Amino acid sequence: MAASVEYNRQVSAHPWPTNAQPKAAFDLFSSSSAGNGGRRRSGADSDSDDEDGIPPDWRSLYSPRLDVEPSVKDPRDEATSDAWVKRHPALVRLTGKHPFNSEPPLPRLMSHGFITPVPLHYVRNHGAVPRADWSTWTVEVTGLVKRPVKLTMEELVTGFQAVEFPVTLVCAGNRRKEQNMVRQSSGFNWGPGAISTTVWRGVRLRDVLRRCGVMGAGVASNVCFEGAEDLPGGGGCKYGTSLRRSVAMDPARDVILAYMQNGEPLAPDHGFPVRVIVPGFIGGRMVKWLKRIVVACNESESYYHYRDNRVLPSHVDAELANAEAWWYKPECMINELNINSVITTPGHDEVLPINALTTQKPYTMKGYAYSGGGRKVTRVEVTLDGGETWQVCELEHPERPTKYGKYWCWCFWSVDVEVLDLLGAKEMAVRAWDEALNTQPERLIWNLMGMMNNCWFRVKINVCRPHKGEIGLVFDHPTQPGNQSGGWMARQKHIETSETTQGTLKRSTSTPFMSAASAQFTMSEVIQAVLRDQPDDTTEMHLVYANRTEDDMLLREEIDRWAAAHPARLKVWYVVSKVARPGDAWEYGVGRVDEQVLREHLPLGGDGETLALVCGPPAMLECTVRPGLEKMGYDLDKDCLVF
Repeated sequence: MAASVEYNRQVSAHPWPTNAQPKAAFDLFSSSSAGNGGRRRSGADSDSDDEDGIPPDWRSLYSPRLDVEPSVKDPRDEATSDAWVKRHPALVRLTGKHPFNSEPPLPRLMSHGFITPVPLHYVRNHGAVPRADWSTWTVEVTGLVKRPVKLTMEELVTGFQAVEFPVTLVCAGNRRKEQNMVRQSSGFNWGPGAISTTVWRGVRLRDVLRRCGVMGAGVASNVCFEGAEDLPGGGGCKYGTSLRRSVAMDPARDVILAYMQNGEPLAPDHGFPVRVIVPGFIGGRMVKWLKRIVVACNESESYYHYRDNRVLPSHVDAELANAEAWWYKPECMINELNINSVITTPGHDEVLPINALTTQKPYTMKGYAYSGGGRKVTRVEVTLDGGETWQVCELEHPERPTKYGKYWCWCFWSVDVEVLDLLGAKEMAVRAWDEALNTQPERLIWNLMGMMNNCWFRVKINVCRPHKGEIGLVFDHPTQPGNQSGGWMARQKHIETSETTQGTLKRSTSTPFMSAASAQFTMSEVIQAVLRDQPDDTTEMHLVYANRTEDDMLLREEIDRWAAAHPARLKVWYVVSKVARPGDAWEYGVGRVDEQVLREHLPLGGDGETLALVCGPPAMLECTVRPGLEKMGYDLDKDCLVF
């Protein structure tokens, strides 16, 4: 079974003269223009097989939701060379006015499902969009071929068998803003929306090269592509790059010269009238506005082939990259996409109210995942405890694999989590695996170009009060694309060191503590500071220490030793979610910290002399601890310090 559809029919030329969109949808392969009565059939290299009953129309296969508002001429483009290009107003601009680089808002992208409407497809331009004329446009095939040729668009469409299948395009800079929050790279702020999936129609590159008599692999090692735009890089050049001949000629790779997208001619921003599509590769290898194909023994000599789309070691900055010629090291070149996944639900700043209704049913997390080289995403997992435990997600693969078993598109994942588990969590994270058992690293790996960022995608969970008297959880994505504010990484970049609480302890005669593993070192410092004080100090400390199991309680030996040495000044009660070793005697609490635990093991407040120092997961503090302390007489503004 496969996802592509092939055609072999004589097709009339486009009825539009330039790269302006036609007023109405036009099917290049309508039966009225075909010489074979409209019958679709498979060729020798077909990825489709009509005998298997695969519907020939991708609309019936994928049921796309493509309705969007019309694109318009943007006033921001008026003073640029792109003033004539129509663009969708929802796209988030990433590089100011010009050149145009943009991504769709993540919620909007996901709302359309598997197939992305072309107006919402992300855009990566290096310069002005070339004006093109279908009737005069040619693609030159030259170099190490026996029969060089300049193909018109009509010859390209009518002279070769056409194929059509969905492909996910991803910019190598997807999620770059996360890297820029750690250290500024040389690139602009892509969010997680530099990804889109559309249905591409075109002709196989290998068919074109074979028609031209491509020379043997021992001589012709590379296939170079050159676009039409005039760019400043390297003192002035065209955008160009290359593929290894083995990739270009491999029937399993499905490399095509595409001239239609989602059943329409290519939009100006996406390469009208023809572009290269290399499934499973980064978008930077898919040259738009294609003008020349050169078969050669060496790679492309374009400035952009060497000075773009590289992952250099983390220690290499711009000066070192130039001094040591890192740009020209082949091992740093990016071709295939890496494994990646993103959380899309909950969305950024989404609020989940906590009430009797929401806590009775699970919350569904969702997102997308993809890999490169046609490798299938085989597993996606989420964690609510920093990677200690993982929950396996349900996967949805809308595409069918090619006859070579390749997967060229993103997939979607979902998983139900208990709201009470969210209440006890500080963050959620996701990672994906592919069929080669590639997975995502836990930590971000910075590189000069800010490319191929695929660390765990983390969403922070904070407590809020959406309405008076109501508690809610608000979800915080790492960044927002472009120059938009928001995201926990942006805030973290500007966090200042918190004030020490040591100077506030003198007014307390009894100090209750709440602690979680993330704050145990602050807790221990406070305990030691009080115990080291003057000999006549009678400050009492009541510690309630909660964690998952007794094995997770770091510093427990030290705490027990301090309590044994100062039994009148330090009283300790442990609470675990479950006992790790049931055979051992456990004389402390099991379950959750609640008001009863607080009343049994902490002194009452309200005497003006008792201070509560509280640390732990925000949801637990806001939903359990602070309300419980308030009922016990603590003034939460004066007698409760959260750190």
